[in-house]
Amino acid sequence: MTLTNRLQKRNKSDTVLSQHDRPDEHNDKERTHDRHDTNGEVEKKAKALGRQARNEERRFYTMRRFLFPLGLILGLLLGYIFVQPSDFQDFQTHLALLMDEFEITMPEFPTLDLPQLDLSHVETEWRKLWSNIPEPWKLNTNGLEFTVGEKMAERGLTAKHPVILVPGIISTGLESWSTSPDYRAFFRKKVWGGFSMISQVTFNRDKWIAAVMLDPITGLDPPGAKVRAAEGIDAASSFIQGYWLWSKIVENLAVVNYDTNNLHLAPYDWRLSYYNLEERDGYFSKLRATIEGFVLKWVESPEHGKGGPDWVENHIEAFISIAGTHLVQAKAMAAFLSGEMKDTVQINPAGAYVLERFFSRKERQKLFRSWAGSASMWIKGGDDVWGNATWAPDDHANTTHSHGALIAFREGSPALDGRASASSGEESDDGLFNMTSSEAGTWILERTPVSFQKMMASNYSFGIERDEEKLKANNVDFTKWSNPLEIQLPYAPSMKMYCVYGHGKETERSYWYTQREYEHDEVQPDTPSAICTDDGTPNTAGAGAGCTSARTPLDLPLARATHIDADFTDEGARPRIVNGVKMGEGDGTVSLLSLGAMCVEGWRRPRWNPAGIKVTTVELPHNPVATIPRGGGTTSDHVDVLGSLALNEIILKVATGAGDEVRDSFVSDIREYAKRIKWD
Repeated sequence: MTLTNRLQKRNKSDTVLSQHDRPDEHNDKERTHDRHDTNGEVEKKAKALGRQARNEERRFYTMRRFLFPLGLILGLLLGYIFVQPSDFQDFQTHLALLMDEFEITMPEFPTLDLPQLDLSHVETEWRKLWSNIPEPWKLNTNGLEFTVGEKMAERGLTAKHPVILVPGIISTGLESWSTSPDYRAFFRKKVWGGFSMISQVTFNRDKWIAAVMLDPITGLDPPGAKVRAAEGIDAASSFIQGYWLWSKIVENLAVVNYDTNNLHLAPYDWRLSYYNLEERDGYFSKLRATIEGFVLKWVESPEHGKGGPDWVENHIEAFISIAGTHLVQAKAMAAFLSGEMKDTVQINPAGAYVLERFFSRKERQKLFRSWAGSASMWIKGGDDVWGNATWAPDDHANTTHSHGALIAFREGSPALDGRASASSGEESDDGLFNMTSSEAGTWILERTPVSFQKMMASNYSFGIERDEEKLKANNVDFTKWSNPLEIQLPYAPSMKMYCVYGHGKETERSYWYTQREYEHDEVQPDTPSAICTDDGTPNTAGAGAGCTSARTPLDLPLARATHIDADFTDEGARPRIVNGVKMGEGDGTVSLLSLGAMCVEGWRRPRWNPAGIKVTTVELPHNPVATIPRGGGTTSDHVDVLGSLALNEIILKVATGAGDEVRDSFVSDIREYAKRIKWD
């Protein structure tokens, strides 16, 4: 045996003897080792149980294994909806332009001869797939295209009167014409409407906001920006590809021989006030020159259009108001106060979080307030039309919370913080109380910048005038023209008026509000030490525009953040309360009072209709088809009604000279509600 082996054997023996001589120490080591093994197994089991519990708590639809394939399916579905077969023809051109815009270059491989993409087979297969899908399931069609026009043509009806289509607010597409370096990325692209808007909002949000926002002092384009209304019939035919607006009406008119010679769409920059529309764009002058005038009061005014009092009688056959916001809508008040409306507070929490992070209340509020044109949506008529704190004309018999309180604060609201309850009729320590439309209007204006208040005072009026002499004087005052309660209809006895709107879809009518955290406010009153750089004369739009006041040394957030009480829902209340919004009757956007009260009662009175113009009112019931996108031909939603069969039939009858066939038709209690309004 070698020496090395002997030493190893001896060491092993010594080790065995040592362990035999110290049995306690050996046992302690074994117990310690066993304890470590046991703790490790316990930790592993605990982690496994924790993972299992977390997986059980998470819903299957929150897991990546579900979300990833869902995203792929939705992407393919959207691509199918919006990509037309003809789009493949220009795919390579669009790809090249996109790469050039973002300065993307492909590496060159001189030894390789890569073939050009041939998408003809893809286009062919896509066209076959597209043609096999029923029309009602396509988002950009409803399966009813041209049907009304064909029905009228079969009767022998054809184009008789030229037709002018004037889109509603926000319907007209807007495009940028600025060559400033900051806005060249937008040049000749739509900044409102179209996929280019979606792209800019997503990837260039701050510049997009700066482009579409107006100067708060002048109400015109800010320095460097230049946005104008898109032109032609396509300016309001659709909002984005696949989401139609006026295209259904244009299609049916074309069947009865309308084209660009006798059909005109009059797009306009809806962000501007009436006065600035003419000052900046000459909108009304161009419109008169093109179609011999269309805007009634402007054309007749001796200070503006100078067409004379009989111009409308000689040039206008009929006027059709489609879902007209005659007395405007409550949601505009909420938008100006807090940048909110039903659409923003009734989305799910995840969507609300994304919206707030991407486009906050303060940003929406600031944008709305910069658009002087949107201020025309301010509620008109005050408490005489919309009711007082305990009563409203459209309240039902079993009402528990009157719509007359346009803005209310409930008991237990964080706004009151244990103080006096506004809903109990008492005024809280912060001066909060349930507000009627008139009180809410004043309260909202007090919380807006001075520039917004001056813009409102110099462009609009929101009261009700009963004196006929004053009404005649108001006919030449442009600040009154957007308020039907302060001007008279033109003296045109032979002209016909038609009010056509939908009914049967819940509509926001009034609100529960709350206040929470403190914040800095834009409202900064002038102080005795204000520095003024302008020489504006009193009572002019520019007076004081250059005055600024330094903020106080102790610059604390002193204003309470005010917003809709989205935590408050009461399905059992009458009216129903959903996320702080009290629901009423209407077309989903505009309340019934605004849609129909002037048509069935106000314009039936000589005070506002001295010529006795015949006003026909047609209410369309909202009966959407659940299996057709946007409801099909029986919907009467505020926007989707443009594709309604009944509406298209009315328009074609009036345009082809068969307007006498249109009769009053009601599905609501608007006549009863209108009689409750304090007209006298």
